[in-house]
This record gives sequence, structure tokens and C-alpha cells, in this order.
Amino acid sequence: MSMERERRWRLVLGGVAEEALGEVSERDGGMDAALGALYDSDDTPDRPGARGAGLGGSAPRVARWLGDIREYFPRTVVQVMQADAIERLDLARLLLEPEMLAAVEPDVHLAGTLLSLNRVMPDAARETARQVVRTVVGELERRIAERTRSAVTGALNRAARASRPRHADIDWHRTIRANLRHHLPEHRTVVPERLIGFGRSGTAIQRDVVLCVDQSGSMAASVVFAGVFAAVLASIRSLRTSLVVFDTAVVDLTDRVGDPVETLFGTRLGGGTDVNRAVAYSQQLLSRPRDSVFVLISDLYEGGHREEMLRRIAAMTAAGVRVIVLLSLSDDGAPDYDHENAAALAALGVPAFACTPDAFPDLMAAAIAGRACVGG
Repeated sequence: MSMERERRWRLVLGGVAEEALGEVSERDGGMDAALGALYDSDDTPDRPGARGAGLGGSAPRVARWLGDIREYFPRTVVQVMQADAIERLDLARLLLEPEMLAAVEPDVHLAGTLLSLNRVMPDAARETARQVVRTVVGELERRIAERTRSAVTGALNRAARASRPRHADIDWHRTIRANLRHHLPEHRTVVPERLIGFGRSGTAIQRDVVLCVDQSGSMAASVVFAGVFAAVLASIRSLRTSLVVFDTAVVDLTDRVGDPVETLFGTRLGGGTDVNRAVAYSQQLLSRPRDSVFVLISDLYEGGHREEMLRRIAAMTAAGVRVIVLLSLSDDGAPDYDHENAAALAALGVPAFACTPDAFPDLMAAAIAGRACVGG
């Protein structure tokens, strides 16, 4: 076995492999200790309360550990380890302390955890938590904003094409391509039987978009992404964007949608789910059904009136609303969801699927253009 392979196996197996594979270097020893503090602990979801060699409840020890993993591992690994530590070792309560928040690596899952703790967070930690969430939001906006605006604006422009444009509004390239069969070579011209142009939308609202987001605890990452996308969509003048979040109650956050940090701190992660009530509220916002897109982001575990929820969505589609149901809006892979409700929606012609943030701009563009939406 090569020395590098031995080293890797030693780090994977931990201290129990020391006799067989030998001691590690000083740096590898630090990595081994950081991994062991998390993954060698007996305090796991399967064995609650039986703390072994883990991080313990000491805030200084946790702060040192957070610093260690940032030194030893790349950022993507740090984010995974932080998420595992929050789940395995109940570090959520320590994130209420400002010094802990200053030590962590900001990411979507950490932002979701902080939002879930918002109601019990002491004032001393609240501003630090906002800074963490603001950092995450800034990174997400840099990742998705330009592509979202480009995809959606392009779809709006295409949707606004007029069949009888004024001379100044004619799209000559598309008009020529559409009339090539009327080419008269002897006259070196094309007879434009059909003119294609762009409608003069100006600042007119072309589409109403309602994002309706489940804020139950399992949807934390989706809530963060949805809040950022809502802010980006709201910046497009041709859209009227509304943001509705729900658990057993419904909260309209449209008045905050311009500031995604304020939007996210207006959510209340956790609690039950009443999808029907949220759909009922959203129906009131869709005053122009044929020019509306309704995006429901939920795992579909319904605690309210299931049959009524399905009837409402059927009525939306019958009225001409483009309905999209996303089981998650995140990079977390296959979500947990209510398969029976998803199948019932599919039977109504409304497929429910998970969508990654990178696929969402094209999904919205397809909905605005009236094209079929497929899983992302």
C-alpha cells in the first residue's frame, strides 16, 4: 500500500487504525482530531444524550474546532462538517452566541438554521446573524441574479411580439426568416407576407408571478433560495411579483421582497403545514389568470384540506394560470415529499418535481413563454 493511500485510510478510519497504520504527522493529527470530535462522538441521532469524545457543550472548544476545520479542509468540506455538527451534536443552541456566529463558514444551510432560531435569538446575536445571512444572500445573488434576469426578460420580450407591428417595431431578422419562401430572386427581395415585431411593453406589467413557499422546517434551504429569487424577479419591471410564505398560517411578504435579508427574517421556519390555506390566499392575487404564473414550493405534506387544495389548483389551471409545483428549490438532491399528493397533481396536469437553483431561471422563462415545464 502506498504511503499516501495509508495516510488516507488512517484519516478515514481514525484512531482505531493507529496500531495497524501507524501514527500521523502533526498536521494530519490535527485533521484527525477535528474529524474525530465530530464523527467519533457517541451523541448521534440514533443515540441521543450519550456524549462521548465529541465537541461537548463548551463554546470555546466549539469555536476552536470551527477554526480548525477551516484551516484543514476546503470550504465545501467545512460546510458539510458544519451541517453535520449542527445535526449530530445539537450545536444550534450555540449558534445563538455571537462568538460562534463569527467563527462559522456562511452557507445556505447555516442561514436556514439561523432563520429557524430567529424567534429565540438573543439581541446580542441578532445583528451577527443578519450579517451571516447577508453574506449568504450576496453570494447567491451573484450566482443567480444575472442569469435569471436574462432568461426571464428574454421570455417576456418574445411573449410581447406583435403580429401587426408598427414600422419602428418590426423585427426585421425574424420577419425575413419567417418569409423566406416568398423570396423573389429576380427582384432581389423578400415579400413579407407576415410581419413580426416586438410589442411596446414599456413599463407595463406583462405577467403576475406568485411564489408560495412552505416554511416548515424541512424546507429551510428552499426558503432561502426562494427569498433571493423573489427579490431578483421583483426587480424586473414587467413582472408583478408576490411572495407568500406559509405553515399553518399565511404571511404575505411582498412588501419586503426588495430586501431579501428582511424577507428571510420575516419567515418563521418550523411548524405545521396548511397548503390549502396558502393556495386559497394566492388565488386572490391572480387577478389576470392567463397572464399569471403560480409557483408552489412545498414538500406537499398537507395538514389542511387535501381535496380542497387539489380543487383550487385544478381551478387555477382551468382558468389559464401556469402552475408550477416544486418539491424543493435547492442543491440538496432528491427531497422527501408526499408521493400521493404529487401523483394527484400530476393527474391534474401539474407535475411536481425538485428543481435546482441553477435550473430555476430557465424554468421561469418556460412558464412565462407558455412552454411545458420539466423537472430541474
